[in-house]
Amino acid sequence: MLRTGSLLLFLFSLALSFSTSGQTKSPLRLKQRPVTDSLRKKAPTAEVVLDFPNINRVPYYYNKSKYASILKLEKKKAWDKALPLLAEYVGNFGVDNFHKDTKLLWRLGQLYERMDQREKAVAYYRLVLKHHRTDIKQVQQYYDSLEAKNKDLYVPLKYYYELVEYRKSVSTFKPPRGVYTNMGDAINSKVEDYGPAVHSDEDLFIYTSRRKGVKAKGTDEDLYFSRNEGGFWQEGQAFDKPINSIYNEGSACLSRDGKTLYFARCESPDGLGNCDLYSATRLADGSWGQLKNLGANVNSKAWDSQPTLSPQEDTLYFASDRLGGFGMSDIYFTYKQKNGQWAPAQNMGPVINTRESEVSPYFHPLYQVLYFSSRGQLLNFGDFDIYKAYRINGRWQEPRNIGPLVNGQGSEYYFTINANSTNLYYARSEPTDLKNLDLFSFPLPMEAHPLAVTKLTGVLMDSVTNKPLNGIISIIDLDNGIEVASKYLREDGSFDFDLIDNSRYMMLIQSPDFFSIEKEINLKEDTVMKIMSSLIDYSIPLIFKNLEFDEGKAEIKDAMKPMLDRIVLFLVDHPQVRLSIEGHTDSSGDPNANIELSQWRAVSIQRYLEQKGNLAQGRIDAIGKGSSEPIKPEVTLEDRAVNRRVEFKLIRPKEGATGVGDW
Repeated sequence: MLRTGSLLLFLFSLALSFSTSGQTKSPLRLKQRPVTDSLRKKAPTAEVVLDFPNINRVPYYYNKSKYASILKLEKKKAWDKALPLLAEYVGNFGVDNFHKDTKLLWRLGQLYERMDQREKAVAYYRLVLKHHRTDIKQVQQYYDSLEAKNKDLYVPLKYYYELVEYRKSVSTFKPPRGVYTNMGDAINSKVEDYGPAVHSDEDLFIYTSRRKGVKAKGTDEDLYFSRNEGGFWQEGQAFDKPINSIYNEGSACLSRDGKTLYFARCESPDGLGNCDLYSATRLADGSWGQLKNLGANVNSKAWDSQPTLSPQEDTLYFASDRLGGFGMSDIYFTYKQKNGQWAPAQNMGPVINTRESEVSPYFHPLYQVLYFSSRGQLLNFGDFDIYKAYRINGRWQEPRNIGPLVNGQGSEYYFTINANSTNLYYARSEPTDLKNLDLFSFPLPMEAHPLAVTKLTGVLMDSVTNKPLNGIISIIDLDNGIEVASKYLREDGSFDFDLIDNSRYMMLIQSPDFFSIEKEINLKEDTVMKIMSSLIDYSIPLIFKNLEFDEGKAEIKDAMKPMLDRIVLFLVDHPQVRLSIEGHTDSSGDPNANIELSQWRAVSIQRYLEQKGNLAQGRIDAIGKGSSEPIKPEVTLEDRAVNRRVEFKLIRPKEGATGVGDW
């Protein structure tokens, strides 16, 4: 059932508490409002269709005459005539063509690029990168050049959470701060616990554990379950016979009505391979019976495990390392025929499967979204990562990495979500004991959410030069409390996020080059934004016209606070930046009194900034200059008003300084 690999993982959630002593209880739900479905889209816009009908019919396709015709047209450089013939030829590929004839995928991508059909070119370059078994540096360069504008540049997580922590002290909204949450010793044992499956209404939790020692047939694996009472998971209990046996059982999924259990059993005498898929039926007295092997249409002579049901429960997806696949293990599916029997299993094809391994599929119980673990997809953060793929118009879309808040530097398997899409469950291990898996749960981040399909895209430009600006952009979900990983703006100033429609978000863009930008967005549909800002010139003091004190006084007025709060946020966002405040008066009155008044005004602003932002003393200097440094001669009252001012001088950190502000 288990496929091994390093499981070093940095995972995050909003803070949840749990007990680890006495009668341990495990948290069930995050205190957040579930996303409702009333106005939600269920899938993103359909992408390029890649259809290979021969995948489950023939292992290898070759047609000598058609191939010769393509070569002749290519030799004549008749690209417009060669393209449809090559597209038809490649469309007939069987599984083996993808590693034996990868060059044809590459040539087809080039033809599409030559004919200015960029999306199709990218799609075929992706296939080359997923299935090649030779050097593909040139293909990678082509793909990178076409996809440069679409690359996500995630902020390193440690860095991201430093930003979040600094900002929490002054934000009216609270950016999330994640900590992964162990499900506690009610669920976990001192040995491996993994393979979670949560029933649709989160009343039953099923998982695999090796806690009982060693059986006659190798390492013991049994199925366990836990019920939820009062919001907490109770002590895990082993399934009775006939589910658990002297053989190894694990990786289960349960039908919505709770009456049919699908699971894997290994080394059983009635098995066709070393691990097979079985089903069991819940009987009238509550016990389990009618245990049966799913048969030769589903199982093979190899390893078959990790089943998951489609929302209609008429299709079963699973992982297998049988011969005839694309990689070391692939994801397959079978469906119920009219006679109630399972149809012959079919490979899910070259978009989902790669030359590497795909395992632990999970189909969301409400939406046409498949989650699975892979080490062969194009964007990954570690070894095995979790991806999601949407099914639109009967076609599987390109898998999407669900982001660094789930995927770490190690491996992630057994990804499961509750029906409300608020919590996820997964298995991970500590770096000091990579083999000893524990079950964890935490709130579902935005990148992993099945309904995060509405695009927010935009660009940030300098208002003077109209050139792109760089910085970090964060999106904060104000309605649902769902975390969204921050990204660097791309070199061209662009950004994009997949979010949930009919929700409110706060956009925050931070940089040492300009004042932080905050913008609340009520997202209803795909949205494109152009944002303008002005660079800070550190050599020139900042003077704000609306920072005007009452005559002869130094008290901060309410009208001054919005601008001062912007300065607070900038200092909080950039903790290595220092500030010098200089108070200036006009020349009327006693010069010594003016110096004292200007000093008190500067100190008054200093104290406000320090208290508002909880800033360390010594970071802000306050200096009163009185009337000693006028901007212009005082001929008129307007001239005097110009000279009455407060100057803010931002001081960059010295070269080599470290910290959040040192960008």
